[in-house]
Amino acid sequence: MAGRIPRDFIDGLIGRADIVDIVEKRVKLKKAGKNYQACCPFHNEKSPSFTVSQDKQFYHCFGCGAHGNAIGFLMEYDNLDFVEAIEDLASFYGMEVPREEGGTQGPTAPERKDYYELNEHPNKRVVNDYLKQRGLSAEVIKKYAIGYAAPGWDNVLKRFGRDKHTEDQLLTTGVLIENEGQSRRYDRFRERVMFPIRDKRGRVIGYGGRVLGDEKPKYLNSPETPIFHKGKELYGLYEVRQAYKEIPQIVVVEG
Repeated sequence: MAGRIPRDFIDGLIGRADIVDIVEKRVKLKKAGKNYQACCPFHNEKSPSFTVSQDKQFYHCFGCGAHGNAIGFLMEYDNLDFVEAIEDLASFYGMEVPREEGGTQGPTAPERKDYYELNEHPNKRVVNDYLKQRGLSAEVIKKYAIGYAAPGWDNVLKRFGRDKHTEDQLLTTGVLIENEGQSRRYDRFRERVMFPIRDKRGRVIGYGGRVLGDEKPKYLNSPETPIFHKGKELYGLYEVRQAYKEIPQIVVVEG
């Protein structure tokens, strides 16, 4: 597995990047004094409240609060994780991303998705029976990668918690929760049927978890993260796009 990207490279890349160049490739900007303005790409609006500062090298929306540097913009606009955003930014400037030897990376989205899959789970029969009672065939379960989060408070930590860096990544992606005193971290999803939420590229960016019984809350979703914005995603859209070159019609129902 590739090592970590050196911190000094990341700092140098941010120092070299011009956020106006990055944003302007994706959003039509208009000069407004020292800054640039546009209608925010992260929420619907008629009057521009999205500002890009070339001097300070950050973007800020006064409407929805979106804010960050060039890497943050790539993560939010292109739905990239941190490493992918660095690689995209480096590629834009013709730079090769170095790696430190012996570093550890956190679990990738495919690794996290596979962890919840039913194939090797000891409770898979109970979960499969429940899903079939709900009218879901084995084909649908496989197509949507529906899985299961086992009972317990530290299953994810035991599987992926290699070090604090990895734990921090799991916390950022919403798989772990940290208590108010920041003294304990534990699994967000426990004893739930898991529905992976994919972005337009098919990458898992979040989850919806449903209890098997009558416990509350019935549904538990991933929180807002740098890669998951609930208001911008439509569950199942990726699968529909895989099935149709041109989507004839989409019917959105409650529940």
